[in-house]
Amino acid sequence: MKELLPILPRPSRYLGSEWGATYKDPSTVTVRCALAFPDMYEVGMSYLGQKILSQAVNIHPQFWAERVFTPCEETAAIMRDHDAPLATMESDTPLGELDAIAFSLTHELCYTNILYLLDLANIPFRTADRDETHPLILAGGGATFNAEPMAPFFDAMVLGDGEEALPEILKYIEQGKLEKISRKELLHRLINIPGIYVPSFFESNGPGKPIKPLVKGYETVEKAMVDDLNTTNFPTNQTVPFGAIHDRLTIEIARGCTRGCRFCQAGMIYRPVRERSLDNLDEILTKGLAKTGYEETSLLSLSTGDFSALDSLFTRSFDKCAAEQISISLPSLRVGSLSAPIMERISSIRRTGATLAPEAGSQRMRDVINKGINEEDLLDHVRLLFKNGWQGVKLYFMIGLPTETDEDLDAIVDLCLKVRDAAGSHIKRLQVSAAVSPFVPKPQTPFQWEPQIPYDEIRRRIGYLRDEFRRHKRINIKYHEPEMTSLEGVFSRGDRRLAEVVEKAYENGALFSSWKDHLKLEPYKEAMEDLGLSWDEYIGPRDPDAPLPWDHLSCGITKKYLLKEHERALSGTQTEDCRYAACRNCGVCEFDGHVSTLTSQSKSKDIQPKMVFTERDQECEQPPYSIEKPDLTIKAAHFRLWYEKNGPAAYLSQLELQAVFERAFRRARLPLSFSAGFHPMPKLSFGKALPVGVSSTAEWINIFLREDFKPAEVVTRLIPNMPLGLKPLKADRLNMGKKQLQSVEEVFELQLPEDMKKRTEQWSDFMNKNEFMVDKRTKRGMAKMDIRPIVKELSENENSLTIVFDWREQYISPLVLCMSVMKGITLLDFTLTKTAQHFEK
Repeated sequence: MKELLPILPRPSRYLGSEWGATYKDPSTVTVRCALAFPDMYEVGMSYLGQKILSQAVNIHPQFWAERVFTPCEETAAIMRDHDAPLATMESDTPLGELDAIAFSLTHELCYTNILYLLDLANIPFRTADRDETHPLILAGGGATFNAEPMAPFFDAMVLGDGEEALPEILKYIEQGKLEKISRKELLHRLINIPGIYVPSFFESNGPGKPIKPLVKGYETVEKAMVDDLNTTNFPTNQTVPFGAIHDRLTIEIARGCTRGCRFCQAGMIYRPVRERSLDNLDEILTKGLAKTGYEETSLLSLSTGDFSALDSLFTRSFDKCAAEQISISLPSLRVGSLSAPIMERISSIRRTGATLAPEAGSQRMRDVINKGINEEDLLDHVRLLFKNGWQGVKLYFMIGLPTETDEDLDAIVDLCLKVRDAAGSHIKRLQVSAAVSPFVPKPQTPFQWEPQIPYDEIRRRIGYLRDEFRRHKRINIKYHEPEMTSLEGVFSRGDRRLAEVVEKAYENGALFSSWKDHLKLEPYKEAMEDLGLSWDEYIGPRDPDAPLPWDHLSCGITKKYLLKEHERALSGTQTEDCRYAACRNCGVCEFDGHVSTLTSQSKSKDIQPKMVFTERDQECEQPPYSIEKPDLTIKAAHFRLWYEKNGPAAYLSQLELQAVFERAFRRARLPLSFSAGFHPMPKLSFGKALPVGVSSTAEWINIFLREDFKPAEVVTRLIPNMPLGLKPLKADRLNMGKKQLQSVEEVFELQLPEDMKKRTEQWSDFMNKNEFMVDKRTKRGMAKMDIRPIVKELSENENSLTIVFDWREQYISPLVLCMSVMKGITLLDFTLTKTAQHFEK
C-alpha cells in the first residue's frame, strides 16, 4: 500500500512514521495484530483507547500491535485499481497476513465501516466463512455491550476494560499456533478470559425470545475489569499524530462514574469509579509532556469535575504547564465542579473553551434524568467563567427524553438567555451556544425500555427550538442530525436480524454514517424493507418483563437496580452519587459488604471504588492563587536550521511540519520564543513550501529560542527527537532581525527509473521553446502562465536530470511544472528531490 503514497489524497494518514510509533523486527515477534479503528485517521488518532491498548500489547516483546484506520473512498478506489490490499501503517503488512485484528466499537454508526475495512483486506465478513488462514476478528469498546447486530461478523469480543484482556488473547493465540489447534478450539479456550464474548457460542431464537447458550457453563458473559488503574502502564510516549481532531496529551485521570445519569450508558457499564493517585498522575504528566512535546494536555474521565482530588491535581500540574505555554483542557463538566482557583489558573494560560452539560432546561427534566444540578448553581458557575475572561459558553442539551413536553423545550431557550444575561454588558464578543442531541435509549441503562421519539417528531422539536432561538441575539443552536439519531436508535437496541441489514446497506453504499456529509438512510431503510423488518419496532418501547437481546451480556448492574431507577425517574426522584452518599446496591461492587455480580473476578479483584479522597477537595477551602508567569517572548538566539526531508517525511505538508517541529523542540528541551497576545504562537518560519511528495536534502526553518545554545548543540539535541525522514543537518546563527535572506533559485534532481529517453526529449523540446504556457489556479480562478523562464538550467545524468528553478519573478509547484513538461507521466513514474538553494543578497 505504501507504494501508492504519491497518488493518495492526504498521504500523511497512511505513513505510520509518527513520533512514538512502535516498530519491531517481525522475525522476533510471535503474534502480530492490528488495532483497527472504523473511521479516518484524524478521528482514530484522537481516541485514547487505542493508545492504551497499543501500550498494553507492545510492552510484551513477542507481541506487536500495529495500527490501521479507515481510508477515504477516494483512497479505496485507488487501492482497488492497483489491487493493493489494506495494510498496517507501521510495517505495511496486508491485514490478511496478521494473527488478529482488533476493532474499536465506540458507537453504532461505524458498523458498515467495519465491513468496508474487511472488504479492503480481502477478508470474509462472517466468522462462519473464515478459516485457519484468516486472522481472528475481535472487537472491544462500549458498543459491545449490545453488538448483537454485528455478532455474526466477530470471532470474539471483549466486554469492559481491554488492557488486560487483549494481551491474554494474544497469549492464547501464541500457544494455539505452537500446538496447531483449530480455530474453534482456540475460541473455546478464549472464554476462560474474563470479559470474552464468543457470539458463535450463542444462538438467537428470534425476536422476543431469550438467546440460547450453546456451551455448558457459558451462559452469561461478565465484563472484564481493571480494579486499580495505578497498576496499569499508562502510555506516556504516545504516538503523536500528523493531525488529529483532538491532538493533545490525553491523560485518563479516572475510569467509571456513579453520578447515575439515567440516560448514560458509559456511566453504567464502567462502574465502579477508579481514580489514579496524584503521584501516578504527576508522573504521567511529567513524562508524557517530555516524551511527546505536546502543547496541550487534557484531563479525561467520564466526569472529570467529580475527580475527588481535582484541585490538588491542578496545584501540582499547573506550574509545569504555565512554564511552557501548555494549555490544560477539560471535557464538558458538571456544573459547580470547578473551583474559583482552578478557573483562575486555566484562564491564565490558554482558554480552550468552556463546555457545560445541564442536559435539560427545566429542573423537572433534570430530576427525571438524575442530573443532580440546579439552575442557580449553573448561573453561579457561568458568572465565574465570565469573570475569569471567557467570552463564550457551550451548553449541551438532550431532547426527546422520557416525559419531555414543549414546556421543557422552552426551558432550554430560557436557560440559555439567563446564561447570556449572566455575562453582563462588559463582554463584547459574547456567544452562548446550545448543542442539542436527540435522546437515544441505550442498553444497560434505566431508560433501556423507553421508546425513542420518531424521526418526524425529532425534526419538529428541533425546528421548534430553532424558531425560538432565532428570536434572540447572542445565543445560537447546533444540533445532531435527526437521520443520524434515528439510525443510531435502531442499532443501539438491535438484535442479530440486523446483521443482514448491515451487509445490504454496505453493498448499497452506506459508509461513514457518523459523518453528516456521508450519511445515507436509504440503504438501511431499503435493506430493512427487503428483510421485512420494522424501523418503528426497533425504536419503540420494550416490555420490562420480556427478554432483551443483550440479557446474556453483563456489565454487573442488576435488572432490579435498573428497574428501580426507571421507577424513580418517572416519579422525578433523584439518586445521589454513591461515592459520596449511600450505596444503592447496583450489583457491581463489593463496597460495604455487598456481593458483586461479577462472580468470575470477585475472588481475584478488589471490586469497589478507588478514590484519592473520601470527599471532593474542590469543596474545601483553597489557598489563593499566585504565580509569576515566565516571559515566553524573550529572544536570546536566532538560528536557521537546515534539515533533510526524505522517505515518509516527504509526504508531510508544511502545515503538518509546523506542529512536528514545535513538538520536536519541546522534546529536545530547546525553548522556543512565543509571540505576545491572546493566543501566543511559537516564533518559527519556513522557506518556500515544498510540495507534498517531494523530498529535499536542503530545507530550512528559522527559529527564535529563549536561551542561547551553540549551533552544534541545537542539532545534537534535535536529531534523536525527530520522526522518521526528518534529519537536522546544521544550524546557522542569524542576526535578531525578523527579515532574513530567502532563496531565489533551487536545484532539484528528477529521478526517472523508466522512459529516460522519452522524458529527456520532452525536456529538450521544452528548453528549446521561447515560451511554454500552462493553466495555473489562482485565488481569482484559472490564469495562463509562462513557465519557460522558470527553468534556468537543465543537465542530464545517468538516470536523472538536474534542474535549476529560478523563482525571482514567479512561482509554480515544481511537481506541476514537471508534469506539464512530461505529458502522460504520473506521480508513480518519477521522484523529485531538492538538493540545493541559492541566495541573493
